[in-house]
Amino acid sequence: MIQILVDADNVTAARLRAFLRAVPFDEVEMVVAGSPAAVAGATWPIGAVIHEVTGWQQADLALAAAYRPGTQPLVVVSGDGDFSMLAATHGGPVLVVSDRPSSRLRAAGTVVDPVVDGPDAVRHWFDAVLDSTME
Repeated sequence: MIQILVDADNVTAARLRAFLRAVPFDEVEMVVAGSPAAVAGATWPIGAVIHEVTGWQQADLALAAAYRPGTQPLVVVSGDGDFSMLAATHGGPVLVVSDRPSSRLRAAGTVVDPVVDGPDAVRHWFDAVLDSTME
């Protein structure tokens, strides 16, 4: 199962929607955190765990608490450098979805901007990691 952590406060609604068009929902576990307004910017899949939070760093804390270390693929939908240590030390492949990821996040995994690169770039990453986990 692919773990997806979405910081809805850190990625535009257009990017969230473009990303969601490419997600193989039957292969993922998704946790979303952000302000009520940010969370309302997209239609989330059935089964997504959604944390509407307010206050500085509250979305980050909710996502950090939801993170499960391991070797399965991880998707971090955020450009926030606060997730760089989590991504850099994750034991499996990492995808960062952002238009402006921190330099540490860029070093931690593959970076895709679904608005600029298109949803196919996201699909390609999912296909590649799903193929490698089936071997």
